[in-house]
Amino acid sequence: MGKEFLHQTIFITGAAHGQGRATALAFAKEGANIAAFDVAKQIEYPAYQFGTSHELETLKNEVEAEGVKCLIFAGDVRDDAAVQNAVHETIQTLGRIDVLFNNAGICAYGRAHELSEAEWDAMIDINLKGAWLVVRRIIPYLIAQKSGVIINNSSIAGLRGMNRLSHYAASKWGLIGLTKSWALELAPYNIRVLSIHATGVNTPMNDGLAFLEGATPREIAERSAGNLLPVPWIEPEDVAYAVLFLSSEKSRYATGSQYVLDAGLLTR
Repeated sequence: MGKEFLHQTIFITGAAHGQGRATALAFAKEGANIAAFDVAKQIEYPAYQFGTSHELETLKNEVEAEGVKCLIFAGDVRDDAAVQNAVHETIQTLGRIDVLFNNAGICAYGRAHELSEAEWDAMIDINLKGAWLVVRRIIPYLIAQKSGVIINNSSIAGLRGMNRLSHYAASKWGLIGLTKSWALELAPYNIRVLSIHATGVNTPMNDGLAFLEGATPREIAERSAGNLLPVPWIEPEDVAYAVLFLSSEKSRYATGSQYVLDAGLLTR
């Protein structure tokens, strides 16, 4: 059986670890070249561990072990120049971009009236504005080739309210608006746009939130109202498989919609 994404290029933000890394490896196994973009350093908010340059380097090694190419970029999605340079180098080196996984994001707890303006701005700028900054640099290439898939990584928080996560929920609801609007704008060019809405995922972010809250990762996962299926969280690979499916010809008529991967949480 052939590799479905052979010779395609997948651009992934937040790629150093967690869901981004799992998705990069899943696409590499299917023959895709990878452009991996990550802040790769500690930022001011939230105060948990972010991806590192070492993780980007090891990702490159693991991807290339699959016999495909991998470009790595250390940059902040809030930095338009860094985004533009990464997209340009990807096109110059790999020739095209077929799938964008807008995955970079942060999460932190705080009641609305206790959040600082800087905390609110960081959440919206990374999770929402960052997705737009990336996509606006990639869309012209997708239009030129008259094909492509854009997948925005939202959350169950993009489909409901969540206690002490109003800034996070606002950013993730915003991604739905972008998804539906971009789907309308880009359908004439055979470009599909979707969003993914996962329950808690077993990633370093979950560990980081637990550390900041003085809790265990399982307690953090269960605090989110509880999955219907008897699991505290899903794995990064579960998200990666969903991105693979939504990017594939098997989903060729899906656009503008929301793909829920919540272990039944929203059914509660």
